[in-house]
Amino acid sequence: MKSAALGPSTSQVEVTNISQHGFWLFITERELFVSFREFPWFKDASIAAITRVELPSPHHLYWPDLDVDLAVESIESPEKYPLVSQGRSNRRLQPTKARASKGKRRATGRRLRG
Repeated sequence: MKSAALGPSTSQVEVTNISQHGFWLFITERELFVSFREFPWFKDASIAAITRVELPSPHHLYWPDLDVDLAVESIESPEKYPLVSQGRSNRRLQPTKARASKGKRRATGRRLRG
């Protein structure tokens, strides 16, 4: 006896597997890996929270229990979406009031009286 062919998926997005390193998402016709290292918001989340994912548009994922929105492209190319800003400010930091009130120091390290 031969089994019938599987029908089309009823879900546009589905978590297919979870490991200690991340989880796999099946989105329409492709499967993507979501690394906990690249996407730390999911690392301590429950299985129920991770598997409750929505696809509001073809390029946008949403996890309502975690209030996490992700562009599908950020999973495909996480290097294009760094978690930490790479930019540096050109402005020098100003001393805090507590530090400024301790008196000024010369280059020799001795305190100026003032």
